[in-house]
Amino acid sequence: PRVCVVGSGPAGFYTAQHILKHHSGALVDIYEKLPIPFGLVRFGVAPDHPEVKNVINTFTQTARLERCSYYGNVTVGRDVTVPELQQAYHAVVLSYGAEDNRVLGIPGENLPGVYSARAFVGWYNGLPENRDLKPDLSCETALILGHGNVALDIARILLSPLQLLRKTDITDSSLAALACSKVKRVWLVGRRGPLQVAFTIKELREMINLPGARAVLDPADFTGLESAVRDASRPRKRLTELMIKTALEKPVEMQAGAAAPREWGLKFQRSPQEVLPSADGKRARGIRMALTRLEGLGDSAKAIPTGDVEELECGLVLSSIGYRSLPLDPAVPFDSQHGVIPNSLGRVKGVPGLYCSGWVKRGPTGVIITTMNDSFDTAQSVLEDLQGGVLDTSPSREGFGLVESILRSRGVRPVSFSDWEKIDAAEVARGKAAGKPREKIVDPAEMLRIIGH
Repeated sequence: PRVCVVGSGPAGFYTAQHILKHHSGALVDIYEKLPIPFGLVRFGVAPDHPEVKNVINTFTQTARLERCSYYGNVTVGRDVTVPELQQAYHAVVLSYGAEDNRVLGIPGENLPGVYSARAFVGWYNGLPENRDLKPDLSCETALILGHGNVALDIARILLSPLQLLRKTDITDSSLAALACSKVKRVWLVGRRGPLQVAFTIKELREMINLPGARAVLDPADFTGLESAVRDASRPRKRLTELMIKTALEKPVEMQAGAAAPREWGLKFQRSPQEVLPSADGKRARGIRMALTRLEGLGDSAKAIPTGDVEELECGLVLSSIGYRSLPLDPAVPFDSQHGVIPNSLGRVKGVPGLYCSGWVKRGPTGVIITTMNDSFDTAQSVLEDLQGGVLDTSPSREGFGLVESILRSRGVRPVSFSDWEKIDAAEVARGKAAGKPREKIVDPAEMLRIIGH
């Protein structure tokens, strides 16, 4: 059987890995729109979290298997359609992730100085489409809307000492911009309370221990929470206890003459209403927020506006309220309200032989391990359908042979995994010269030049 996987992030690679491991005859082809693989492992994981990127070693082993092929620089839905892939393969798995972000839907969100977390993370991580972002870091106060791990990542990158970032694979241009940054205060704002934050204890602890930055948490926000958290799950309990402990700690006295420290804090029960423009209307100068009260308990608590509002001065607003998947091809059913492909256990509803895994299957939540388990589930559905005869493998399918002639007719030249390894070697060599693990190449045209494409 020939199986095609669309997307080379964790969902795509884990799906391929599981099928190859549990079916000794399956051939798997992975398609990716960029010349380079690994999706959010490369472009989403923070540069100062290199240990999380170790899964790339596993993915590389999969890509080097004889029964696996990688075709980068191919945009499915444009260069080749999903129905064309279905004619070439016995099964097609869509694992292309979430390529967009949720919008705030408030006045002023398009003002200069307002950025989506997705674009900002893409900028410092070298995602080609965000390489020209040039965020304005000339203000002292930044405000991040959202209480998830991505929000903490951004706060940490904005406030990290440069000598820590210099040893990472953060891009050269973002390092230069951060070196000139005036930002010394970062607020992380959420609509709900401390018991509903989405970040994890590891990320919070890292933020609390960040050198040269102090946490500003208001003890009043945590009144009575010890008793409220008693019956909560252990992770939620430990996370809340750490916030309470941090809120109650006395700030360390600064030595006389020491520079004012950088600081960050959490603000709760505030919902953004409007980004306020500067006097000349040319950029963001602050944000107006509705104060909220909570109805309900735990994760299902809803934030209801109280009628009171508050304004906060800030020249940089980063919206970290979630990623969003987009429809890929008119032939594929898509639930635009939830931003997912309607499916049952990864089987796309109403389209036999079509599957999905990862964020486009279940929505943009969870860490790499969540995606791994989810992708194994989808791969299991494919294997069951192959074994149970649901997928007819009697007609032989040409796989890449057919796709290659389609691509050639459209002037598209795919990039192989060994091509990627040449780009990889060039990045590592450039990084070595700068004392970094790698210097990412951010321009696809330059990537293609390196491999003589």
